[in-house]
Amino acid sequence: MSTAPPTSPTPGSARAGGSDEAPQAAAPAPKSRGPWAPLRPLILRLHFYAGVFVAPFLLVAATTGFLYAGAFQAEKLVYSHELTVPVGDTKLPVSEQVDAAREAHPEGTVSAVRPSPEDDATTRVMLSGVEGVGATHTLAVFVDPYTGKVRGALEQYGSTGALPLRTWIDEFHRDLHLGENGRLYSELAASWLWVIAGGGLVLWFSRRRALRKVRGTAGRRRTLGLHGTVGVWAAAGFIFLSATGLTWSTYAGANIDVLRTSLGQATPSVSAAASGGDHAGHDTASGAGGDADHGVGLDRVLAAARAEGLGDPVEIVPPADASSAFVVKQVQRSWPEKQDAVAVDPATGEVTDVLRFDDHPLLAKLTRWGIDLHTGVLFGLVNQLALMLLAGSLVLLIVWGYRMWWQRGRGSAFGRPVPRGAWAQVPPYVLVPLMATVAVLAYFVPLLGIPLAGFLVVDVVLGEIAHRRGRRTAV
Repeated sequence: MSTAPPTSPTPGSARAGGSDEAPQAAAPAPKSRGPWAPLRPLILRLHFYAGVFVAPFLLVAATTGFLYAGAFQAEKLVYSHELTVPVGDTKLPVSEQVDAAREAHPEGTVSAVRPSPEDDATTRVMLSGVEGVGATHTLAVFVDPYTGKVRGALEQYGSTGALPLRTWIDEFHRDLHLGENGRLYSELAASWLWVIAGGGLVLWFSRRRALRKVRGTAGRRRTLGLHGTVGVWAAAGFIFLSATGLTWSTYAGANIDVLRTSLGQATPSVSAAASGGDHAGHDTASGAGGDADHGVGLDRVLAAARAEGLGDPVEIVPPADASSAFVVKQVQRSWPEKQDAVAVDPATGEVTDVLRFDDHPLLAKLTRWGIDLHTGVLFGLVNQLALMLLAGSLVLLIVWGYRMWWQRGRGSAFGRPVPRGAWAQVPPYVLVPLMATVAVLAYFVPLLGIPLAGFLVVDVVLGEIAHRRGRRTAV
C-alpha cells in the first residue's frame, strides 16, 4: 500500500514499467540491496493509499492551520481598540477596574481577571454565565487601567484568550464547527500525517541519488523531484505537528493522558483549598469562579502573589465556593514560559500553596512546550511564520502528489495504484514484529488503526475480484 514517491504526505505513486517507483509485486529484490529492501514496495503502497484517501483531510487541516497561524497578528489589528490604551501615569487598583467592568456589565459572575500586563494593555475581566455566550466561553470586558473606562466587551475562548476572529478560525481548524464529531477529522489527519511523512522519508532516501534531482527533469519525474525535495525538508515539522496534535485529540489524546498519569507525569495544578495542602490531587484549580469581592479582596491577593515572585502576565481566579481559595497563575506561553501558580486564602490573604513550573514532571513540560509551539505562541511571530510555511508546504505536497497520480495513468486509466502483493516479499522475521508494532500503535491511535484495517480489507477484496476475473478469462 502506498502513494506518492518518496517523501511526505500526499498521494503520488510509481511509474509503470518496473521503474524504481513501481516495483512489480512478484519481482524479488536484488540480494545486494539487503534484507530490508522488500519493505520499500510495502511502504510505497501504504504511502499511496494513505495519500489518496487521507490527503483531503490533511488539505483541510493545512489550510485552516495556515489561517490560524496568521490569526494572532490579525487579532491585534482587528481588536486594537479593546486591547490597547494610551499610556497613563498611574494604574488604578485592580479592584476598582473590576468594579468599573461590573458597572458596565452586571450580568453573569466574574470567573477570572487578567490585570494589564504591559503599560499600553487593557485589563480583562472575564464573566461567565452571560446569556448568549457559550458555556465554554466567557465575556471579556476590557478596562483602561489608568481611567477605569470600559473600552469594549468581546466573547473569549481558551487559555490564550482567543477573541472572536481567532476563536472562529480555531474551531474551524479543530472541528469544522461541527462539535465533538467534527474533531474526528483533525484527529484522523494528525494520526496519519507522521505515517505518511515518515514513509516518504524512507522512500526518498532509498531512491537512487541520481533520481532525486529536480534540475533538467520534466513531467512526472520533475513533479516527483519537487514533491520529494520539499517533503524531506518539511518532514520533521510534519511529524512534530502530528505528535503534538494527538496530545489533545479525543481518542489518542485520552490514551496519552492515561499513559502519562500511569507514569506519574500528569500536569499538576495548585491546590485551591482555602486551608492549604500538599500537591497531591491538584485538580481544583480552575473552578467555575465566583464573586471577585471575596474576603481580603483582589488587591491583597495580587500583592501576595507578587511577593511569591509571580510577575505579569497573571490571571486571578476567584474562589469557586466558600471552602476555596483564590488562585493566581502566570499565563505567559511565550518563551521563556511563566506558569507558576499560588493559592491565596481569601480570609487572611496568606499564600496556602505554591506550584512552580520548574517542579512539573518532564513529560508535563514537554507537552506544554509542544502544544504552545504547535499553536504558534511559544516563539511569537517567528513561530507563526514557521507554521504558515509548514502548512503551505503541505498543501503543495498534496497537490503534487495528486498530480503524480494523474501523470501515472495512461490514456483513460487515471491514477493506477501501486501493484499489490508487496507484503509477501517481506521476510517473516521482519513482517511479524512489524505487524505487532502496528497493532500496538493502532490500539493507542484508533484513527490510525481503523482506517488501516479498512485499507487492508478493500485491498483484499479488490485482489480477490481481480483473481476471479483472471480465472474466468483463463477458462
